[in-house]
Amino acid sequence: MWLHLAVLVGLFCLLRWYRERQVVSHLRDKFVFITGCDSGFGNLLARQLDLRGLRVLAGCLTEQGAEQLRSQTSDRLQTVILDVTKPESVAAAAEWVKERVGDRGLWGLVNNAGICTPMAPNQWLTKQDFVKILEVNLLGVIDVTLKVLPLVRKARGRVVNVSSVMGRLALFGGGYCMSKYGVEAFSDSLRRELCYFGVKVAMIEPGYFLTNMTQDEVFNGNVQASWDHASPEIQELYGDNFLADFMKATDFLKAPWAGNLSLVTDCMEHALTACHPRSRYSAGWDAKLLYLPMSYLPSFLVDLMMYWCSPLPAKAL
Repeated sequence: MWLHLAVLVGLFCLLRWYRERQVVSHLRDKFVFITGCDSGFGNLLARQLDLRGLRVLAGCLTEQGAEQLRSQTSDRLQTVILDVTKPESVAAAAEWVKERVGDRGLWGLVNNAGICTPMAPNQWLTKQDFVKILEVNLLGVIDVTLKVLPLVRKARGRVVNVSSVMGRLALFGGGYCMSKYGVEAFSDSLRRELCYFGVKVAMIEPGYFLTNMTQDEVFNGNVQASWDHASPEIQELYGDNFLADFMKATDFLKAPWAGNLSLVTDCMEHALTACHPRSRYSAGWDAKLLYLPMSYLPSFLVDLMMYWCSPLPAKAL
């Protein structure tokens, strides 16, 4: 019995490996639109796909970011200024994409633009702190997707949404985890809707990686700002030592591979170029071996694990 089971598992793995190695043809004729290309995953993916010969349309928030990207890539790559929080900017970018792809349609849309701060205990934050993240990470994804979806349908292409392991497991307060849970729900429903039209939707769920957003000085600076704006009552509840302990507690997220962003962009590239892309990609060993398994555990066990590694407020019961 066990031998038969082992053979079946082996055959399944072999079949999956074979299917995932099949690559879409005529990649050099295909257009891919990527948001958030000033730095981080989007910037690396744009350069990576350009090297592979795809026609990259890169959305950048700043002209400086766009110029820097163009200087590092071939003449095939084109850039457009895009602020996903502004409907007029999204509409203009969508029209710009339409003019460039023409009748061929858009093969790939990568919703990569995002922010992660402010990320702090919920009681330190205001409604606007949540809105700030949701506008970029969730509503921006929805707006861009709906605007260019007709072009993707025409090409029977791909939509790749960058989520996070925190779309499965809320490790922190603030709008970031909420936004990624929303991206997961949007992507799931979109995948089922678009399968009827030959469009495939994939989610990228990275673990912790070092980007401009997650650098210590940026992350800790935002935590400090949230603490400074918290009410005196909240500061008294948590105590002065909690802030330093909270910042130290985030160090456990860091892993030796956190600087290797290609672990994420390779997943994105596979989702765009493979004949049989996955619905979900977990990038980073922390995502695969820690956060993903944790997301399937009973809530009380996850709560115990979080209590164990989190600092205690000064006036905790």
